[in-house]
Amino acid sequence: MSDTLNLPAETRERAGKGASRALRRDGRVPAVVYGGNEEPLAIHVEEKELVRQLMTGHFFNSIVEVEVGGKTLRTQPKDVAFHPVTDRPLHADFLRVVKGATVHVNVPVAFENEEASPGLKRGGVLNIVRHDLELVCDAENIPHEIVIDVTGFDVGESIHISHVKLPKGTESAITDRDFTIATIASPSALRSEEGDTAKEGEGA
Repeated sequence: MSDTLNLPAETRERAGKGASRALRRDGRVPAVVYGGNEEPLAIHVEEKELVRQLMTGHFFNSIVEVEVGGKTLRTQPKDVAFHPVTDRPLHADFLRVVKGATVHVNVPVAFENEEASPGLKRGGVLNIVRHDLELVCDAENIPHEIVIDVTGFDVGESIHISHVKLPKGTESAITDRDFTIATIASPSALRSEEGDTAKEGEGA
């Protein structure tokens, strides 16, 4: 399960673009905590610490405990806006997480037992269609990743969400179809596609 992250913060006394620019010059990032049937709380956090947590790779599917004014707010990161040129974070949004709440998260997938896939053993290629899954899960038990067993899959076969055993208390946010996560493609099919692409490029 994902770790809980801790992010120290301070309240923002002033709003507006001028105040936000002043905070960024001081190495701070304006942010807001909203939801949970409470008024939005304007805060600012240290840019270096926010970037460090973003670099963990699981920031958006973690619970972040925002520590402000002697209180600890359990939140889920919802959005971080970045400067289009420098990629520095400009603003962050956090959603309050109340006890017993479920959250929507995108969780990366990983594959195991590739040596037990007849298709891969015969030279097939694992073609990943979805690198993460949109899930609804208990806020206290957000998985780091979803591991998918490819045992028994042959060339030409697809791995659908119905093949995946999700952790207890976790379900797919997409419920109207049995979507494809990956396929076992034959090397010849991949070569043919690459050849067609090359021919199209030559004729352009």
